[in-house]
Amino acid sequence: MSALWTILRRDLATLLPGGRRGGTLLPLLFFLSVAMLYPFAVGPDPRLLARTGGGVIWVAALLAAILPLERLLAGDLERGFFDQWTLRGISEEAIIAVRLLAHWLSFGPPLLVAAVPAAALLGLDGPTLRIVELGLLAGTPGLAAIGIMISSLTVGLRSGAALSGLLLIPLAVPLLVFGAGSLATGGEGGLALTGAISLLLVAIAPFAGGAAIRAAREG
Repeated sequence: MSALWTILRRDLATLLPGGRRGGTLLPLLFFLSVAMLYPFAVGPDPRLLARTGGGVIWVAALLAAILPLERLLAGDLERGFFDQWTLRGISEEAIIAVRLLAHWLSFGPPLLVAAVPAAALLGLDGPTLRIVELGLLAGTPGLAAIGIMISSLTVGLRSGAALSGLLLIPLAVPLLVFGAGSLATGGEGGLALTGAISLLLVAIAPFAGGAAIRAAREG
């Protein structure tokens, strides 16, 4: 357990905004940029912005989730850290589970905070912002799980970064549909389905990612 705690602290030190990899600040800036530019594209009509703003926040969150994928695992695999952890008896599944937690902590909570100014830019009212925040809270663990699985599968490929984006978007469609759909239905049903899908993805991710990393090491 102490070894996994050490790995988690190391991962957070590198993934959080300002860390050595500096990979999570860029998605947040991208997320806010989309919210800032959208009113210029569709015009200043407050009713249109309020009706479509929640969906824009979800799409921006999905696209922002693509940006840090290239840095999640490739560096550690190239430097042989996975080989060292395996020699110490730490399984790939445990490492992927820890990396998933660190990835979500570096991506999910900052995105929830950034959603507040984004909602203000898009003219969302308080009840709509509440549903958006609850949806992102339920859905971002699933987005992180999809990201870690895709990063594991593409870690050994030369064009992995481009492939990651192509793979993440269709896999994240159920989260997008139910998360953004909860805004139209008033919340509870869509949020419950978003949370259920997210939990399923989080449960699968360590095993799928661990198997992919093991195959990449042996390949």
